[in-house]
Amino acid sequence: MQIRTALPLLAALTAGVVITGCSSAPKTPKYTTEQVMEQGFKGKESPAARVGQGAGTAADFKLLAELTASLPLNAPMKGDAASWKEKSTALAQAGQQLVAGKAGALDAWKSAANCKACHSVHKPD
Repeated sequence: MQIRTALPLLAALTAGVVITGCSSAPKTPKYTTEQVMEQGFKGKESPAARVGQGAGTAADFKLLAELTASLPLNAPMKGDAASWKEKSTALAQAGQQLVAGKAGALDAWKSAANCKACHSVHKPD
C-alpha cells in the first residue's frame, strides 16, 4: 500500500479512536441514595456522625467517599436537579478531600453534610 492511499485510512482510524475515547457515557451509580443514607448517615453512631464530631477514622473517610461518589449520579427524589447536583457533588468532593487528608477537609465535610439543607428540598415527604 502506498503512503498516499494509506493516509486517508490512517486519518479515519485516528478520528474513530479520538471520537470513541471522548465519549462520555453516563456512569452508573454503585449505590442508590437510600443505600448511601442507610450505610453512611443513619443514626448517631454512623460514619457521617463520627466524622462530623471529629472522631472519624480512615475507614470512615474511605466508606463515606465511596458512598457519596454515587450521589451526584443519582436523580433527586424530589426537587430541582441542578440543586441536587450542586449539593451532592459538594458532599462527594468533601469525602474525597477527607480521604486525601487535605487541609480544611473536615470543615468542608461539615458544611457539605448539612442534612437539613439537602433534605428540606430533596427528601420526599
